[in-house]
Amino acid sequence: MPSDLMTDYALFAGAMIFAGAMGGFIAGLLGVGGGIVIVPVLYFVLGGLGVDDSIRMKIAVATSLSTILFTSLSSAGAHYRKGSIDFGLLKSWAVPVFLGVVAGTALAAYVSGIVLTAVFAVVAFLVAINMTLRAKSEPIRDGFPNAGVKAASGFTVGLISAMMGIGGGTLSVPIQTAFGYDIRRAVGTAAAVGFVIAIPGMIGYAIAGWDVDGLPTGSLGFVNLIALLALIPLTMGIAPLGAKVAHIIPKPVLSYSFAAFLALTSARMLVDLYQYLP
Repeated sequence: MPSDLMTDYALFAGAMIFAGAMGGFIAGLLGVGGGIVIVPVLYFVLGGLGVDDSIRMKIAVATSLSTILFTSLSSAGAHYRKGSIDFGLLKSWAVPVFLGVVAGTALAAYVSGIVLTAVFAVVAFLVAINMTLRAKSEPIRDGFPNAGVKAASGFTVGLISAMMGIGGGTLSVPIQTAFGYDIRRAVGTAAAVGFVIAIPGMIGYAIAGWDVDGLPTGSLGFVNLIALLALIPLTMGIAPLGAKVAHIIPKPVLSYSFAAFLALTSARMLVDLYQYLP
């Protein structure tokens, strides 16, 4: 095997170890499924390996959603044992979130990878600002005003999460806290929502990328199985540790931690988008 190819595989393996460890910890800590770390790492690693810009974000998003299928089980299990999952909200959100994921996956199949990158960067930045400003703020109100607002919120969580490759916590945590849910309970519920997002998202992206040219070795549609197999053990193994820490640190620190990771990720993606400006 040529030395440069061995170096590429070594770098890819190292990046997957980092993404899996950090993604798993953050999945448990923040209820975000780890995608907020996994997507940008995969995006930049695939770029370094020469994957075309038009599809590398789609591969990153699809593979991230696939890892969340497993990460969310581990993270949600840990939060369930802590009693921090709101099953009432989870039940009422299940169908709207599912429909949102189907719509988001279908839309992602037709837009360019650059559009998905922009969606990821902008939404992450806006949510980071929201979480920073509202870390110590009072909720807007105690509970959702009506079933329509609750359903619309769930649909939006599914739609945007499917286009970003994340488990839903990035949007559902701030939505829940804005409507009076405790941050720890919001994180636990978000971890469970990630499972609802991951299943249709993974299947949809696999179908959407089935006949696409230029996919890296080991791809099932836009889902890269090599990266998936490398990420799953670490994300699942470390997620419970993050969940444990989430129940130890103060609530404002948890909110600021969420915001910091989102802001850093957004900034790096926006820098990469700068090259496409006219």
